[in-house]
Amino acid sequence: MENKCLPLEYGPRKVEFTPEMKATHTILVPMMLPIHFEMLCEIFRQEGYKVDLLRTNHRGIVEEGLKNVHNDTCYPALLVIGQMMDALKSGNYDLDKVALLITQTGGGCRASNYLSLLRKALYNAGMGQIPIVSLNFSGLEKNSGFTISPRALVKIAFALTYGDMLMWIANQCRTYEKIPGQTQETVERWTRTLTRQFQSLRFFFVKRNYRAILKDFAAIERIEKPRIPVGIVGEIYMKYAALGNNSLEEFLISQGAEPVVSGVTDFVLYCIRNNVFDKRLYGTNKRAGITWAVAGGYLLSRQKQIIRAIEEEGSFQPPTLFTELEKLVEGTIGTGAKMGEGWLLTSEMLELIHSGVGNIVCTQPFGCLPNHIVAKGMIRKIREAHPEANIVAVDYDPGATRINQENRIKLMLANAFRNAGAIPNEEEAQPAAVPEPHEQADFLPTAPAAQQG
Repeated sequence: MENKCLPLEYGPRKVEFTPEMKATHTILVPMMLPIHFEMLCEIFRQEGYKVDLLRTNHRGIVEEGLKNVHNDTCYPALLVIGQMMDALKSGNYDLDKVALLITQTGGGCRASNYLSLLRKALYNAGMGQIPIVSLNFSGLEKNSGFTISPRALVKIAFALTYGDMLMWIANQCRTYEKIPGQTQETVERWTRTLTRQFQSLRFFFVKRNYRAILKDFAAIERIEKPRIPVGIVGEIYMKYAALGNNSLEEFLISQGAEPVVSGVTDFVLYCIRNNVFDKRLYGTNKRAGITWAVAGGYLLSRQKQIIRAIEEEGSFQPPTLFTELEKLVEGTIGTGAKMGEGWLLTSEMLELIHSGVGNIVCTQPFGCLPNHIVAKGMIRKIREAHPEANIVAVDYDPGATRINQENRIKLMLANAFRNAGAIPNEEEAQPAAVPEPHEQADFLPTAPAAQQG
């Protein structure tokens, strides 16, 4: 295939997503949050874009990432780029009529470097003509053919909070459902319903929607058994993406535990809070500081609506308001620690403990130094203040075997069941068998030589 980029000595160059491409190109979106991203993609379609959400989840994605990304790059970047390259090589898309979309927060790590990593991968694969759309609110990069209208921004804010509510309530039902699959059916039905509502103004009727959602989930028949909640924290991709954490939520449910996963609205508010703080500290662009403050206040009010609705219904545990998270880290870590998930990650562990969820899985991706500092590096300090905390840090990387990861989690779960005075069934109580050396060798990827950056 002819490479349409400039020669390598000049470096892979940006290919603009032009207004004309809006009608001709399909934009591929990597998966992270199934409920949220389903609604977000529909909002983009209503804006006139052709969008395809990648749902692939297989070992070949890791292999593809290893071929196209330096093997010292963080695991989330390897998976996202691997999923995109796998899709492009699948034969399902016209490479002259496809584009890629990635989100960027503007942080000091892969959150700012995805573009260059992905462009280099495309260049090396002879696909340098494919444009990349950066979805960011930090002014990192713009494309003339991709804009988000104020109307779409409002819809995105609603999609985030609707998605958070569905995810939060569903996890309180799945472990206890009497009829297997009933919770997932309810999630899918409401995702379709809310997605359709974005075509009109019905999504504005949040109180009515919240009441109806809670009524449907409360009607799910549930088995009475001890509640063994297990919080999931970590780097944002590893925390949410089944591809990254080897379907951690489903594994916990299969072991009789209840996954507790905070919403993505907390992370968005954390990013906004950091921007507001920077504007105050450095005095740059006061108008932008006001905009961030207004946006944060609006999202916070939407979060309060969710908490109020859940409290009024009474069947489920409500989440914690974001402003409480910032208070919890006082004396533990400074709010100036904002690389990656920064102080938010530590505060999530403290919030779980304070809300009675002392069992925590901390997902640690290879190559993410900030995450290891604010997560694994803070566990000892958290345990000193809270000896009852039952925390396990699990490393995820291309060469880690799933069986060993699950064994570490099962040891944590054994402590959780013992502390709660509950006994899982015999199958759940048995740790996974450690594979023989030859079995592990068969599982490990055959990593190619590192691509030089």
